[in-house]
Amino acid sequence: MAKRQKHNYVDNKKFLAEMIKYRESVIDSKPDTRPRVPFYIGDCIMKIATHLSYKPNFVNYTFREEMISDGVENCLQYIDNFNPEKSRNPFAYFTQIIYFAFLRRIQKEKKYLYTKYKASENTNLFGETSERHTHDGNNNTYADKIKYNEWSEEYMNDFIVNFEEHKRRKKRKTVAPLDKFMAE
Repeated sequence: MAKRQKHNYVDNKKFLAEMIKYRESVIDSKPDTRPRVPFYIGDCIMKIATHLSYKPNFVNYTFREEMISDGVENCLQYIDNFNPEKSRNPFAYFTQIIYFAFLRRIQKEKKYLYTKYKASENTNLFGETSERHTHDGNNNTYADKIKYNEWSEEYMNDFIVNFEEHKRRKKRKTVAPLDKFMAE
């Protein structure tokens, strides 16, 4: 039985050739007029970002489109830093940029979620909603209509505790080497 041929969604050799051509056009252009990024390069960057978002560690986030957008934006910011004399693999270069853009977006979203949960905790939203009276003569309370329940409150509290613990550990790691340095 013949081996199934691997299909790569980005041809790295063609991508490298296009990057070299684009780099030369940037060097030849005037300082105030930059050439546009060719369609093929943009398409390759978009394909890399989209396919990377399908990896198991990124696929279940609700903000995948934002992750992809951040990755593409960062690639376009750092496209001039790709040097074909140092590396002949633009696919790996842009994949790394996109990967770290994804991680930064996840951290931003976690920080946003932490702020949202902390604000909810501070306003005691769950206590208020469970004490609401019936509305329009129905026996259902306002809290029943909102999708908040004990599980989501528990999840929210666990998220806050884990986020704050992670923050404390990170702070200790940065302070500890400084303490050692100052003691010497």
